[in-house]
Amino acid sequence: MSCTLITLTTTHLPLFTCIAHKPQFYTPPFQIHCSSSGSELTLTTGTVGNNDSVTGGAYDFSRATTSLTQKLLSSPKKVTLVRHGLSTWNDEKRCQGSSNLSVLTEMGIMQAEKCKKALVDIHFDQCFSSPISRAKSTAEILWSEREEPVIYLDTLKEAHLFHLEGMKNVEARKIYPNDFITWREDPSNFNVNGVYPLREVWKAASVAWKEILFTPGGNFLVVTHKSILRALICMALGLGPERFRAFEVNNGGISVFKFNVEGEAMLQSLNMTAHMYTDHTYIY
Repeated sequence: MSCTLITLTTTHLPLFTCIAHKPQFYTPPFQIHCSSSGSELTLTTGTVGNNDSVTGGAYDFSRATTSLTQKLLSSPKKVTLVRHGLSTWNDEKRCQGSSNLSVLTEMGIMQAEKCKKALVDIHFDQCFSSPISRAKSTAEILWSEREEPVIYLDTLKEAHLFHLEGMKNVEARKIYPNDFITWREDPSNFNVNGVYPLREVWKAASVAWKEILFTPGGNFLVVTHKSILRALICMALGLGPERFRAFEVNNGGISVFKFNVEGEAMLQSLNMTAHMYTDHTYIY
């Protein structure tokens, strides 16, 4: 049996307008026909529109993303997310978490300098950073020679990993096998005495997005850590904690989001690292 989606008209094409910053579509009626051994059976008819769920509600993009602010912004925004450079505990393969004891290595400083050069031609209105040393040092390098002071947000701190922090991965796997494996393989369910670090990170990411997006200006730089970056990215894309490890964020990796005035995000780039290996500079 073969199935074919047949539209009843060929003149209904997408029409994009600037009204309310949302694309508008003419919605063609459709029929699904199935045929077997020469016979034909019409299974269903209908119209693909704003209330139809056949494409997850995102056929005309009206519900493709969710507002992170729930309030109108003063203007469209662009946010560049950067992970800190290589740290001592990255290099030693330790669980870092929210500890302030891990600092940038010489390689990490060089990576921060490469990020600075890669973004030298882009005007940023403000820089936000985690106050934890490895992110703070990276932000200070990236933002040197810029006029405005860096804004440090506690909501950009890394996830707190309790007793795993500071332990080498091989040690943590041996001493706390259940906790370590859960954190690595099922992080959304990792908890210590009923406290779920990722749930706390998701709450922090929600607040951080609002703090950033409601700041006057249109183009922002954010420097922080891997786990909170993953939470920020997932939240902007409408993904939950169960998708936490769905993508990688490298040291010095750069990701960019655009936001419309309704606070809805569009991913422009994810984990760009060309500047780590070449003298590439970005213009966007």
